[in-house]
Amino acid sequence: MSIFEDRVDAGRRLGRRVAELRGQDVVVLGLPRGGVPVAYEVAAALDAPLDVIVVRKLGLPYQPELAMGAIGEGGARVLEDQVLAHSRVDGAELRAVEDHERAILESRVIRFRKGRSRLDLTGRIALIVDDGIATGSTARVACRIARQQGAARVILAVPVAPAETLAALTEPDEVVCLATPPQFTAVGYHYRDFSPTEDDEVVKLLDLAAQRLKDPPPAARNAVAGRADTDEEVRIEAGGVLLEGHLHLPVPAHGVVLFAHGSGSSRHSPRNRYVAGVLQQAGLGTLLLDLLTPAEERNRANVFDIPLLARRLASATAWLAGRADTATSSIGYFGASTGAAAALWAASGPSARVAAIVSRGGRPDLAGPRLSEVSAPTLLIVGSFDYEVVELNRRAKAMLHCPNQLAVVQGATHLFEETGTLAAAAILARDWFRRYLMPTATTYPEE
Repeated sequence: MSIFEDRVDAGRRLGRRVAELRGQDVVVLGLPRGGVPVAYEVAAALDAPLDVIVVRKLGLPYQPELAMGAIGEGGARVLEDQVLAHSRVDGAELRAVEDHERAILESRVIRFRKGRSRLDLTGRIALIVDDGIATGSTARVACRIARQQGAARVILAVPVAPAETLAALTEPDEVVCLATPPQFTAVGYHYRDFSPTEDDEVVKLLDLAAQRLKDPPPAARNAVAGRADTDEEVRIEAGGVLLEGHLHLPVPAHGVVLFAHGSGSSRHSPRNRYVAGVLQQAGLGTLLLDLLTPAEERNRANVFDIPLLARRLASATAWLAGRADTATSSIGYFGASTGAAAALWAASGPSARVAAIVSRGGRPDLAGPRLSEVSAPTLLIVGSFDYEVVELNRRAKAMLHCPNQLAVVQGATHLFEETGTLAAAAILARDWFRRYLMPTATTYPEE
């Protein structure tokens, strides 16, 4: 059965799984050709450089399908001593096969890189990505060659593979695999769309990845252009009280995300500030807002007063609409816990000016019948170990009539405190908001 829509879907899911590598000295290496679209999405998620690792099998002269070794760029060569010993291939025969395969390898390198140099792996993390593994022979060789080229750590990451193949791998330091189906027939069987990847697509993706790293982030571009981002504490009047918030706006502010915090949290929440930082790096504005005053928070009942919180969120949305720098911005809501219910309630009115909603560990059930009135595309993110909330979100999803998805972050509990899980949630939110809030003409490559 199909597990992945296509290689792009598989790459995005894989990128979320390895999110803890973001910020480390990692090079993503795609195995041409089918592994490169997957690797491109992983590199985008990690904001890491992308390259290809081109390998060629050295088949026995009289049995080409049986590998006696493999070669890679820069003269890298791995020999299977046991196969050579049993086959009795002499030096001249080995050289002839290697010369033939080396010529093919070099032509592919020239075609894929178009004059770009191979990225130096010395002392770095080599993250080798393919669209799947069957026997594992190519992956083994790629790992060995990456280590020969100086990688300090070699990680193999694939969407799908047989469990027994993974168990036999000794070459990588770590293996990351999203699915190990018990009935594994072929890699393509687990994709809805497994269309062949052409050489031109490989080249295009490598070019896009290189350009992405050359482009400065939004703040740097604005500084060069003499335009400063807005980053300030704000006060917003709502129903006779003043709400405290922190506003960050790029120039221009195509999309702004309002944060509705959960019970016991505030605009100073490290988790929401982290997510806001990921959104800001993607060129989105953020408004971290306290929907209750300090005095109101002392009354625990106010935390669960969803209509009150929703009205406050609507007031902040109107406040943004009244500012010259955000009057034309698309608005998104990011809600956590009870804040998610407030976001959905506020978005349910016919005049709600909301283009997208993301709920992280949310309680959408507290929005009750209002769920069916929400029209903005909604992403529900929950942790796989947050069992009760997973079920509540499944029921809420069934009540939504808007475009919606339920994303389960593996290994996460309610607060997403486990290593890499908050980063995975942040990337999910970023991709959702970029899809629905950013203009299609954005200079960022679509992820």
